[in-house]
Amino acid sequence: MSWGDGMPRERSALVQTPNVTITVALCFLVAVVEGFDIQAMGVAAPRLAPQFGFNPQQMSLIFAISNIGLVIGASFGGWLADRVGRKPVFIGAVLSFGLFTLFTSLVGTYESLLVVRFCAGLGFGAALPNMMALAAEVSAPEKRASTAAAMFCGMPIGGGTSALLTQLLPPDFDWRLLFEVGGVLPLLLAPTIYFLMQETLTKRATHAPRTDVMHGLFGEGRAVPTLLLWLTFLPTLLILYLILNWLPTLVVANGLDRAVAPRASLAFNFASVAGALFLGRLVDRMNIRWPMTVAYLGLIVSLIALSTSSGLGMTVLLSGAAGFFLLGANYALYGVAATYYPLNARGTGSGASVAVGRIGSIAGPLLPGLLMGGGTSSGSVVQFLVPFAAVAGAAVFALSFCRRPAY
Repeated sequence: MSWGDGMPRERSALVQTPNVTITVALCFLVAVVEGFDIQAMGVAAPRLAPQFGFNPQQMSLIFAISNIGLVIGASFGGWLADRVGRKPVFIGAVLSFGLFTLFTSLVGTYESLLVVRFCAGLGFGAALPNMMALAAEVSAPEKRASTAAAMFCGMPIGGGTSALLTQLLPPDFDWRLLFEVGGVLPLLLAPTIYFLMQETLTKRATHAPRTDVMHGLFGEGRAVPTLLLWLTFLPTLLILYLILNWLPTLVVANGLDRAVAPRASLAFNFASVAGALFLGRLVDRMNIRWPMTVAYLGLIVSLIALSTSSGLGMTVLLSGAAGFFLLGANYALYGVAATYYPLNARGTGSGASVAVGRIGSIAGPLLPGLLMGGGTSSGSVVQFLVPFAAVAGAAVFALSFCRRPAY
């Protein structure tokens, strides 16, 4: 892999951002509120489902529908940002998911809940490839994985805060409060982005001649890394979103009290912050091959052990271990995925990776409802994830042999 002398050419197409810290901090805050909003549905599910009388199959679709919107949002958000700039698309995405998260607290029917969660997913999706591209564009090449990890570890912090909030509130709190908090915060953050964040692409870059989407993804030798990125993201996000949405419910199904079930989500999210920062730093120093491969092996061991765990202490510990390895690998991958594409296709490539990965995030929340509806135990549902982790680990190992463009 070589960056060569192509970096000065890339930097000439970028605004010389006077304070990279501001961009990273704003993206981090967006990741926090996005993580809070996404996790809120999983944390609220044990209270929401009985109130409305939703069965596991209905809850599976509620979990999945925002990810369907996320696939569409990621596909078009990255493509649009390559053409009109990162900043306007990013602000629109933040406003969108904030508004529809707030609307989630107002719904009263199954159908309306599906609509608002789908629309929130559009905003979630459009934000992600922009943050991936921004991480690649504001950081030095030798710090890209750790910069992305610093940005995206805001998501598990937000998700963990959502779970923590349930432990601080009275036992009979209204689940709608989670979505009121999660909706207002992004709406307050959007004006801050408008005034403080600088655009990372110049007008010359955004109006340069464009290659078509297929060439951007598969042309000039990019077919293999593109397909391997997809093969890594898809099973990784299948595992991630199944755990994010179903972990409290699976813990309850395994015999633990509903009041303490969010502690597993808390451990999963907060341990993943350490995993993201640790693995991001390792990837910057050692490249992706061994840190990422070992991370997926650690995930496999954690899932196998979690599937047989019964006590609260061990369940919390193993949930944290799974979060450390899974989200650590995922966010490090966010940092390097955009660098497999040239500047004028970076948003498109990042968006495509997120979109394909989100097919896994759609399937993940659906699987427990189908499996448990057929009589499968909660432990067996967790064991079902092990082959997916093995596929992702093999794909990222192969990806480490692919070259990145020097421009």
